Order: sequence, then C-alpha cells, then structure tokens
Amino acid sequence: MSPSLASLFVALAALLSSTAYGQNATSTYSEPNVPTGVPVEGNYGGPLRPQVHFSPPQGFMNDPNGMFVDADGVYHLYYQYNPTAIVAGNQHWGHATSRDLYTWENQAIAIFPSGPTEGIFSGSAVVDVNNTSGFFPNQTNGVVAIYTLNTPERETQDIAYSIDGGYTFTKYANNPVIDSNSTQFRDPKVLWYPGTERWIMVVSYAQEFAIGIFSSPNLIDWTHESNFTRHGLLGLQYECPNLVEVPVAGSSDYDTLFVLLISINPGGPLGGSISQYFPGTFNGTHFSAIDGAARIANFAKDDYAAQFFSGIPGSSNHISIGWASNWQYTNVLPTDREGFRSVMTGPREHYLKELPKVGLSLVSAPYNATAAVDQELAYNATLGNGTLFVDYGAVESRALYWEANVTGLTDSSSLQGSVNFTFSSSTTGEYVSGGTWVSTGDVWLDRGHSTAWSNPFFTDKFSATGLYDGNGTWRISGIVDRSIIEVYLNGGEHVATSVFFPAEPLDWVTISVKGLNESAQASVGVWALQAAWLDQADVNGTVAGNVTSS
Repeated sequence: MSPSLASLFVALAALLSSTAYGQNATSTYSEPNVPTGVPVEGNYGGPLRPQVHFSPPQGFMNDPNGMFVDADGVYHLYYQYNPTAIVAGNQHWGHATSRDLYTWENQAIAIFPSGPTEGIFSGSAVVDVNNTSGFFPNQTNGVVAIYTLNTPERETQDIAYSIDGGYTFTKYANNPVIDSNSTQFRDPKVLWYPGTERWIMVVSYAQEFAIGIFSSPNLIDWTHESNFTRHGLLGLQYECPNLVEVPVAGSSDYDTLFVLLISINPGGPLGGSISQYFPGTFNGTHFSAIDGAARIANFAKDDYAAQFFSGIPGSSNHISIGWASNWQYTNVLPTDREGFRSVMTGPREHYLKELPKVGLSLVSAPYNATAAVDQELAYNATLGNGTLFVDYGAVESRALYWEANVTGLTDSSSLQGSVNFTFSSSTTGEYVSGGTWVSTGDVWLDRGHSTAWSNPFFTDKFSATGLYDGNGTWRISGIVDRSIIEVYLNGGEHVATSVFFPAEPLDWVTISVKGLNESAQASVGVWALQAAWLDQADVNGTVAGNVTSS
C-alpha cells in the first residue's frame, strides 16, 4: 500500500470510529530532517555493511521491537531508531518487512515521538484478529503496538493502532494504558493466552529486578497479576522481557513449556549487556521457572534484547531476532564512517531440548539459512582429516554459510579430534577464527585479529562447552557476513554472535578437520549467500526502500 493511501485510510478510520474507547487521531511531531510517509534512504555498498543481516538505512539502531508475522506470511520488524544521529537517542520505531527474514525492505518510520522530549522506547505488536480492542470493526488484520513512552518525568506503557496492517499507526487518545509513576518501567511484550482468553503483558520494573505480569481483555484495560522477581543474573537492571510458549523435543513430561527471556544491562558476565532465559510454566497469571538456574542465551558478547515474532502458535518452533551489539561500545563502533551503527542477529528458530547434565535448554538454530544461499562454493562429503580452502573474493555479498559435520561417533572412546575455521583477508592477513574439540565439547571464537578498530571493552575471545548426547554426530556451522559472525554448535545448543571490523574485506575461508577417530568421518560445505541489500541498490549502492506509489 502506498504511504499516501495508507495515511488517508488512517485519517478516515480515526474520523469515523468514535467508539466507547474515545480513540482519535493524535498529532505526530517530526523534526524537519526526519522523513514521514517515505522510507529513509541508505547506502549499503560499504565494506562493513552486512548483506543478509538487517541494518538500518542510516542512523543508529538498537532493540528489535513489535515483531509479528501477518496472515500473508510477511514478517514485520520494528526497531529502536535514531534517524538523526549515529548514537542512541531520539527514539522512533523504524520498520522493515521480509518474506524470508534475509531479504528486507525498508518501510517508512512507523511511530514518531509527539514532542522533542519524548522517546518511543521498546515494545511489541500483535494482530488483533478478533477486534478485542474495538479499533478494527469489520477487520481481522488490525495491529496494536504496545510501547514505552519515555519522558523526563516517567516511563508509561502506551498503545497505537494500525488499520493498514502495521505500516502506519494512530496513537490511542487515552494513553497511557499503564502508568506506575516510575522512570524505570519499560519494554512491554504482549501475547494472547488462550487458557484465559486474555492478553498477557510482561514488562520490566528495571531497577527493581522484577518482571510485572499484567492481563487484559482488550489491550486497553490492564490488571496486574503477579511479579517474577530477582531470578538468575541481576546485573544492574532488567530489560526487554519476552514470554513465549515453545515445543519441547524428546520429553515425556512436556509437549510445550514457556520461556521467559530477560536481558540485563549493564552487568553482564562478559561486561555490558547479555540475555538470559528461564524455562517454566504459565497459568495466565503467574510464571514459575522449573529451577533457579540462569541460562545464558549467547556465549559471545553481541546479542541483546532478542524478541520473538508474534503470530506463531506454541506448537511450532518460535523465531527470534536480537540486537547484535553491546551497550559497552555500541556508540563508538567504526561503521559510523558508512553512515550507520548496529545490525540485527540473523533469524533463529527455537525449541527446548533436554541436554546431558544441564537439563532443559533453549536451542537457537539458524532459521532456514538455505533461503539466503546464492550458490555452492565447495562441498566435500568425505573430507575426513583434511582441509578445505575456499577463495570467496569474487562473491559479491562477501557473506557465507558454512558447516562441518562429524559422523560415525560410537562411544566415548571415539570422541577425538577437532574442527577449526578461519576467515581471513589475503590483503592484510587479518582473520577471525574459531572451532570445536570433539573430545572435550569446547567451542571457541576469536575476533581479536581484525585490526581496524579496538576498544578496552571489545573482548576478543569467547568459549563454551557442549556435551555429546550419544547421537553419533558433532556439528559446527555458522554465517559470516562482512562484519558479523554467528557460530552454532550442534544446531544451536550453543550460539556465539560477534561483530568485528577488518581494515580490508575478508576473502578466504579455511576449514580444517584433524585427529578424528578412525571410525569417524567428516563432511564440510561452504555456500555463498545473496547480496540481499545490494540487489536492491542503485549504481551508487543506495537503497530507497518501499517506493510504491498509488
């Protein structure tokens, strides 16, 4: 739908629908240099600009917001966006859409502040299929955004509604819908709970280390039900909670469980920001964790405030995207020379799985990475103990998916050997490397040899330990995309996300398998990924976004 036509529909709907809730169109403040009704343009041709990870057209981006999939299979990603500078602040809701979660189209900014002292902070969005809100007569695709309005005096939970499927929004005239008279009360995530036929909100009392649980029949009138308080790692504040029902693989006790994701910043164990999660049960009013353990969602340092797409049933693997940065250094990263800061993680699908010794864990597997594959560069089904070399300097995207699978493991005596990878620059010798030892289960990542930028908080090495579950295989895979790498052990039992900044583009990959037991075999493959942003760009690398006109 064109921006002009969408705006007309919104205005007409606001004029014609004077329901009992008293909603009406509210004024939208915009600074003179912030475009309205059309997407912000951006140049995607820089050597540090990822091609299959989302990044803003220009300016600064942080948390993903309002993620949902609509009835047509279109994924909507909103995000914290400063369109006027390349540091955090002046928060709007940017917007992009995708059908495969790798090829994105920039849309017009979706929600603006209503004045110079306001910020549209993090939140979520849902499709109000049954019109519980009353905003959408004779409509099943109305979208309600629930967000934190930040002002110098307090943080409140406000809502806005969209009659055009999430492209333009009108703020509810009787905002706020929840006000705790606090400056530290934010990041609402809303879901529909069929058991009580009510909407559920989880929201952070940030510096009280509490997650408030509220319920509502209509997204407008909210009742406080309970708090989930002081669990796991505290850091210095809780942020960006998510509550989602996910399937449980291989369990005789549960078909599904709920997962409560809580992000903490500052005070993460590696410094700065990190996310943790708790498997548990939810009855419509209270969440109960299965135990008191803190489970960390990523063993590197650049994955924060992930949000799950709404509109996916609990029996299906849920899909998330996170912010691939860290508050310790995000405002000074060197991508400012290309006009933007920050990228999102790749999409991941999730389920719970019982792992040896540690119990229920959230698996985070790369979602349908084959959707982004452009061509196969190399594949060896019987590499064994050997090395695969691939020159990918001619790949337009400079983005790869790769994997190494060790099979034929029999018992503990066969757990031998290692798989190692290196992505390097033939020009400067810089590299990013990592690998895993089959014998110990350790997995590691080292970004310390990309030398274009350094910072005392930019930790260079990360590691974790996985456990063999007796299925005869050990696997490591990942995506490298110009200035971001993501590594997955055993299909997502451990995940590392790390940005890095080489002086010259990386163009060689080496994958080595060494010391395998004679009963084991290894297969290794490397695939080039599409230049998803450059394919939309003009000859100067500029992407205009959705320029559909009526």
